[in-house]
Amino acid sequence: MSWIEAIGYLGTGLTIASTAMSTMIPLRIVALCASCAVIAYGVLIGSAPVVLTGMIQIPVNAWRLHQMLRLVRHTERAASGDLSLDWLKPFGTSRRFRAGAVLFLKDDPAEEMYLIESGRFRIAEHGLDVKPGDIVGELGMLSPGNRRTGSLACVEAGSALCLSYSEVKQLYYQNPEFGFYFLKLTSERLFQAAETLRAENAGTDVL
Repeated sequence: MSWIEAIGYLGTGLTIASTAMSTMIPLRIVALCASCAVIAYGVLIGSAPVVLTGMIQIPVNAWRLHQMLRLVRHTERAASGDLSLDWLKPFGTSRRFRAGAVLFLKDDPAEEMYLIESGRFRIAEHGLDVKPGDIVGELGMLSPGNRRTGSLACVEAGSALCLSYSEVKQLYYQNPEFGFYFLKLTSERLFQAAETLRAENAGTDVL
């Protein structure tokens, strides 16, 4: 076997290896290496279709790799203290709600979470107001049976970014590191909510 054929086999092996990977970042890196090997092989054997195939795949894989690395940076920064979830906007859909609209009721099946963009919303069971910048509904993803733990209604007309759990799960399966940081982030918000509720109860007892 000549060294030229070895390069061709290397490209084939890397391509097969990339299809067997389940996480996106290693997959994209291996796929980029495979494309480089395929291009080199195509140039050496003088095959324009082989070179063209590799050149088409490189920008696609490079862009997807960039997206996943950017996602990791955003989630890592959020989990380290910046609890803003603006980085989720590209993955959700913005919806407007009128005053009095009920987004979900307690014990309803939970399928999505909401990032409040404007207006004011309220969780009646806990007496909690949800304001712009707050996230609500993420705990339904973690609760037994994926059921809502409270009801959410719109008090003042506004909008919210809706992110389906299926999208969150897809991001997790593409990159398990995202799942780790997201779990850490939701846990931090849960502790904050518990601390707020404890402080409110303490104030009530004093009165």
